[in-house]
Amino acid sequence: SSYAVSRKIEPFYKGGRVQVNRDGKFMFCPCGNKLNIIEVETGTLQSLQQDEEEDITAFVVSPDDEILVTGSRALLLKQWNWRENQCVRTWKAVHVAPVAAMAFDSTSTLLATGGCDSTIKIWDMIKQYCTHNLKGSSGVVHLVEFHPDMSRLQLFSSSIDYKIRIWDLNSSKCVAVLDGHFSAVTSLVFADGNTLLSSGRDKICIVWDLKTRENKHTVPVYESVEAAVLLPEKGDFSQLGVKKQGLHFVTAGSKGILKVWEVATAACVYSQPVPFELKEEASERSVTQCMLVPERNEIVTVSVEHNIVFYDAQTLQLRKQLAGYNDEVLDVKFLGPADSHIVVATNSPQLKVFELATSHCQILYGHTETILALDVFRKGLMFVSCAKDKSIRVWRMNKDGRVICVAQGLGHAHGVGAVACSRLKERFLVTSSQDCTIKIWNIPESLTSKAKAALISCPETLHAKVTERGHNKDINSVTVSPNDKLIATGSQDRLAKLWSCSDCSLLGVFTGHKRGIWCVQFSPVDQVLATSSADGTLKLWGIRDFSCLKTFEGHDASVLKIIFVSRGTQLLSSGSDGLLKLWTIKTNECVKTLDGHENKIWGLHSNKQDDMVVTGSTDSCIMLWKDVTEIEEKEAQAKEEEQIIKEQELSNLLHERRYLKALGLAISLDRPHTVLMVIKDILKETDGRKHLEENIVRLRKDQKEAVLAFLVTWNTNSRNCHEAQAVVETLLKHEAPETLLQYSGIKPAVESLLPYTERHFQRLSRLLQATMFIDFMWQNMRLGDAAHQEDVTL
Repeated sequence: SSYAVSRKIEPFYKGGRVQVNRDGKFMFCPCGNKLNIIEVETGTLQSLQQDEEEDITAFVVSPDDEILVTGSRALLLKQWNWRENQCVRTWKAVHVAPVAAMAFDSTSTLLATGGCDSTIKIWDMIKQYCTHNLKGSSGVVHLVEFHPDMSRLQLFSSSIDYKIRIWDLNSSKCVAVLDGHFSAVTSLVFADGNTLLSSGRDKICIVWDLKTRENKHTVPVYESVEAAVLLPEKGDFSQLGVKKQGLHFVTAGSKGILKVWEVATAACVYSQPVPFELKEEASERSVTQCMLVPERNEIVTVSVEHNIVFYDAQTLQLRKQLAGYNDEVLDVKFLGPADSHIVVATNSPQLKVFELATSHCQILYGHTETILALDVFRKGLMFVSCAKDKSIRVWRMNKDGRVICVAQGLGHAHGVGAVACSRLKERFLVTSSQDCTIKIWNIPESLTSKAKAALISCPETLHAKVTERGHNKDINSVTVSPNDKLIATGSQDRLAKLWSCSDCSLLGVFTGHKRGIWCVQFSPVDQVLATSSADGTLKLWGIRDFSCLKTFEGHDASVLKIIFVSRGTQLLSSGSDGLLKLWTIKTNECVKTLDGHENKIWGLHSNKQDDMVVTGSTDSCIMLWKDVTEIEEKEAQAKEEEQIIKEQELSNLLHERRYLKALGLAISLDRPHTVLMVIKDILKETDGRKHLEENIVRLRKDQKEAVLAFLVTWNTNSRNCHEAQAVVETLLKHEAPETLLQYSGIKPAVESLLPYTERHFQRLSRLLQATMFIDFMWQNMRLGDAAHQEDVTL
C-alpha cells in the first residue's frame, strides 16, 4: 500500500574546482548555490546550503581540514564549520567582482583570494581582517598559491596575461614575473623551496628555478594541460616507468588520459592505455583537474563530463569512479543476480552502471548517439541498450562486476526507441524504431554459455531474424510475454498490437486510447495486457478477445511507464508530471500517490524480490523506493495497542479516583473530552474546587498549555463553561502574569476566551435578575397567603 524513498542519487557536481580533504575521506564539490560534501567510501552526501540564491564561484579547505571558506556571486565570503554544517561567519569580499580563486597558506592562517577584478586580497583568518590588497594583475586572477615555506612570505599568482607573478608579502609588491607560457597557466606545483612546475594550455610544462627565476626545463606534452601533479620522491613508481631518481610529474588534459613525464629528459615515460579511438579535439573525456592524495596514495581526476575518478598513484589502476552529474535520465533498470547494481541511460551516448552499496560508477562506451532504452534479461547478468545511432548493443556483467559489450546489431533505418528481452531464457530480443518496424534478433549460443562468453574479445555482430512494419507512426514501447510466445507493441498511432513471436504475424489490435500509447506490459500472472497513454489513462485488455477489461483514471498528465507489482495484483504508473501512482487492479482504485520527482519519469523498474522500485526522471535524479507496507502496518498496530493499554489504564485511574494521573494520561492521549470528564468528576466531590486547584497546580507547564488549549473549546459551550472558568480561575490565581505570557498559544487563547466569557457573564446576569424576580414573587405570595390564613382564623 505504500513506498518510501530509501535512496536518492542526485547530481552533486556541476563544474568548478573539486577538492579532497587531507585524509582523502571526504570530497568537496560545488553544485550551483550549494557545496556538497561526499564521503568517498560510500558516496553519501551532505550539503552546505547558503542563505542567498547566488552560485558559489570559489571555495577552499584549509590544509589542517578545519576551515572551509566559500565565495559567491553575492561578493560575500563565508567561513564554515563543515563537519557541523554550520556557517561560522560571513564577511564582504571587498572585491568588486566575484572571487575566482582561493588558497590557504601551509599554516592555515592566511587566505588569498584572487578576483575577477584583477586584484588579490590576503586575509588573516585568526584576527579576521584583510592584510594585503595586491594590484597589478591583468584580467581575472584564476590561480593563487602560497610558497610552502612561510618564512619567505611569498605568493604566486597567474591571470589572463599568461604570466606568473611573485608577490612579496613584506613589501606588498610584485617582485618578479615568470614569462614563458603562451596560453592560460592551469596549475602551479612546488617541488621544493626553489623549484616550481607550471602547466599551461599551450601544451607545455615549465620547471622554474626560483633562485634565479629562470626557466630550467621546458617539457612539451603535445596536449592542452589542465593539471600537473608531482610524483612523491618516496614510493615505488616503477610500474609508471620511473627508473631513475629525479623529478617526475603526471599531466592530465584534453586527451583524457594521464601521462608520466621525466623532467631531466623531457620524455613521456608512461601513458595510460587508451580504451577506444580518441579524436584530436577536446573530447568529452578530457580531464579538467588532477590531484594527489598522499595519505591514501591516490590520484584523483575530474573530467569534462563531471566524472570523478580515483586511481592508485603507483599503478594508475582505477580504484573508484563517481558520476557527479547525470543528465536527463531516459531509462533505468536493476542489474546483477541480486539487483546489486543499476544501469542508467542518460541523455548521452554512454551508459552508467552504479554499484548501489558504494556508489561506484562504471561508464560504458560504445554507442555514438543518445541511448534511448534498456532491458535486462531475467538472470540479471546480460542487458541490451538501443540508441539514436540506429544500433543495439548487448552487454554482460562479469563476476567481478565489470561490464563489457559482447554483441552489437545494426539494421533499423532510424533511431531505435524501444527494446525488450526474452523472458524465459536468453534466446532473443525485440526492438522497435521510429521507422515503424519491429525486429526480432536471435542471440547466438556463444553469448549465453559462460565458457564461450569468456573467450569473446570483440563484440559479435547480430542480425535480425524477422522484420515487420508494425504501425503507421513511431513505436514507443515493445514487450515480450512471460512465456516468450507473444509480443506487444504500443505506438503513437493510439493502437497497441499483439504479435506472434515465432513469425511476427499480427494476432490482434487493441483500440480505445484517445492519444498515443507510451508503454505496454504483460501481466506476470494473467492473460492480460496493460497499456498507458498520453490521454492520462491506463487500460487492461484481455489477450483472448482484445476487449478492454478496465480503465484506470487519475493521472492529470501523460502516463509514461507502467509495471506490475505485488505479483501481478497491482500496477505502478509514472507520469510526465513527476508523480507515481499505485493502483489495485481488483478495486480499480489508486491506493497511493508518490511525489518524489519534479519532471517526467521515463525510467521505472522493480527488482526480482518485488520489494524495491527504481525510478529515473528528466530532473536528473534516480530514486530507490522501498516497499514499507509491512513497516507502516506494524507501526500502526503498535500505536493502536499502546492506545488501548493507555485507555484501560485511564479508566482504572478514574475508577480509583487518582485524578492527577488520570489528567496527565488524558492530556498525553490528546483527549479533550476525557480531560473535561475528569474535571467534572473532581468538581462533583465535596471540596471539589479545592481538589481541582491542587491537581491543576501540580501539572507540568506543557500539560497546563494543553489544558489551556482544550478549555478554549469548552468555553464556547454553555454546558461546559463552568469547568473552563474554574480552570481559568485556578491558572490566574496561581500563575504570575509574566509566567502566563510565556505559555505557547496564550494570545489566541485569551482572544477566544474573552468574547465567550462576556457572553456567559451576561447570561448569568440575566439569570440572576430572573431568579430575583421569582424570589420577589414567592415572597409576595407567601405574605398574601399568610394574611389570608389570618382572616380565616379571625
